[in-house]
This record gives sequence, C-alpha cells and structure tokens, in this order.
Amino acid sequence: MPQKVKAVVAKAKDAPVSIETIVIPDPGPGEAVVDILTCGVCHTDLHYVQGGIGDNYPYLLGHEATGTVSAIGAGVTDVAVGDKVILNWRAVCGECRACKKGQLQYCFNTHNAAQKMTLEDGTELDPALGIGAFAEKTLVAAGQCTKVEGVSEEQNAAAGLLGCGIMAGIGAAINTGEAKRGESVAVIGCGGVGTAAIAGARLAGATTIIAVDLDQRKLDKALELGATHTVNSKEQDAVEAIQALTGGFGADLVIDAVGRPETYKQAFYARDLAGRVVLVGVPTPEMTLELPLLDVFGRGGSLKSSWYGDTLPSRDFQMLIDQYNLGRLDLDAFVTETISLEDIDAAFEKMHSGDVLRSVVVL
Repeated sequence: MPQKVKAVVAKAKDAPVSIETIVIPDPGPGEAVVDILTCGVCHTDLHYVQGGIGDNYPYLLGHEATGTVSAIGAGVTDVAVGDKVILNWRAVCGECRACKKGQLQYCFNTHNAAQKMTLEDGTELDPALGIGAFAEKTLVAAGQCTKVEGVSEEQNAAAGLLGCGIMAGIGAAINTGEAKRGESVAVIGCGGVGTAAIAGARLAGATTIIAVDLDQRKLDKALELGATHTVNSKEQDAVEAIQALTGGFGADLVIDAVGRPETYKQAFYARDLAGRVVLVGVPTPEMTLELPLLDVFGRGGSLKSSWYGDTLPSRDFQMLIDQYNLGRLDLDAFVTETISLEDIDAAFEKMHSGDVLRSVVVL
C-alpha cells in the first residue's frame, strides 16, 4: 500500500524549500523502499534549488543518506528488508559498453526507480540524483542501495556522507589520481570534497599533502584531516608555493576541487613533469579553458576528470567504513552539525558562507 511521509521539496527556482507530504508507492520489480536515517546537505542539493541542474520542478531533495530497507520489489536479491544501506547514485547496469569492459565504475547507463514519487495531488517529483532522501522514506532502484556492516547508530551521520561528496573527494585521490605511498599531493579548494581528497591522500600514504584555499578556516580544518602544509592563495601564489614545498618541481598529483579555469590552470602548472591533474570540482556550462598546446604536450603526465571519485559503491563503501572503524579515516570530522528537515534552508546559507563542512539531517 502506498505510504505518505514528510519530505523537503523545491517547488521553484531560488524559492525557499518546503516540507510537504509525499506519496511513496510500493516497490516494483528491481526497486526498494528505504527508511531514511540520516542525509547530508550537499552543494548539489543547492544547485537543484538554484536551477543549476535543470528546471524539472518540483524536486525532492537530498541524496547523501543512510537508511534501512523496509520493502523490496520482485527480483531484488542484493539487499533484503532490514539491511542498513548507504544510498548511491551509481546503480550500475552491467550491460553498457563500460560495464562490458569491466569498468563498472564508469557505467554509462546508471538507473533509478522506474516509478515516481508524487505530491498528494499526484504531481510527480524528480528526486535529486535519483534518490530524494530529505524524506522519512524514499523509493530507489535496488542497485542504489549498498549494504554496509559495522555502522552504529552514532556513526550513521558520518557514514552517509560516503554517498556523494566525501566519496567524490576520497575517490579523486585514491581511484582517479592513484595517489601512492611517499608521493606529494596538492588539493586546490578545501570545501567538503577537497578536504575529503586530503583525507584520501593521507589514507593512500602520501607524505606531502598541500591544502590550498582562500579561507583560513578551511585550511585549518584541512590540517586536522591530513594536510601537512597549507597555502593561503589570497596571500601567496599557489603555483609557486606548491613548487617551493616540493623541491621546486611541483606535486606528483594535483586535484582541482573547485572547477574553475583559474584553479585548473593552477593545478596544471603546479604539478611535476609527468605528474597528474584531476578535476573533481564541477564547472558551470559557460566556463572555457585555454592552455598552450605545447605545454600540454611538453609537461607529459595525465589530465583526468573524476566522476563521483570513479567510485564503485559495492567495492568502496564497505572498505571505507572499515577504515573508519580502524581509526584511519575520520569521517566524524566532516559532520559540523546535525539538524532536522525544517533546518535545511538555514543549512544552505551556512554552506554557502563556508561555515560548515556538512550539515546532516537526522530523522
């Protein structure tokens, strides 16, 4: 029987979000209903509100979530009722050309629930990243549920952040950038994703980890999460400072967690010869980049983009939970505050002003 629950909905561009009653249908084949426990407030949710992703309002917001599976549809075998899960937006299809090449982390045909959740009047909702987890319950494709073990009630808020931003940053360092023991890594932009990339570089064994930002508060936090050096690019030239901290050569790996032409050029010129650049910050559609092609050729190495940290949830989520429980990855440090559904507009303001790494809704 369909269920009615409270949820946070964006009804129009740049309008305040509202708490609405929504209808959750029974799960169909390959689908699951998840009772949400926690959900992080991510920049992507704000982009939905601002119209930066599309104009298919109303949107059901929220996607960095932990929950418990409460119902499954026909044919679902990977999760069962009662399983604790972290939701993901990469439900791999297993059939596209990337999957057939064994590169499931690049799946080009990830899928969501076939049915739509609605407002009480029947208006269909577009769930953020196919999840929509600022809600007491949500309907997703079963492949969007990644079962995890060893997560206590107190750890739910931190664990759920692996569903998007924190995983994107850690994955940019470990999966895309392939950070190695003893290497130097510089991260430009120390919001949630960039700070997670620093934590990922530390986890990978990098020995020189340089945090670059304009905000001293973010640099101080980066030191807590694993940075060995900081560069305030309001006061220093970032490229020169990174080179000075790496013997004059530049870093083995530079991660651009901002996604602007200016920061990408900094990353490009701050790497060592044959070094790697990873773009994980998301540019806006109008941005363009101009680089001398001879410099691209002459510096060698690789220039990569990181989609969701090149993450394969079934491989990465439990591994990182295990690192968390071993004390090697401080996910708790990313949770600045816990809030209720009614506090989300205020959380967007704090995020925009740089006052938080993550606000997390606890239901």
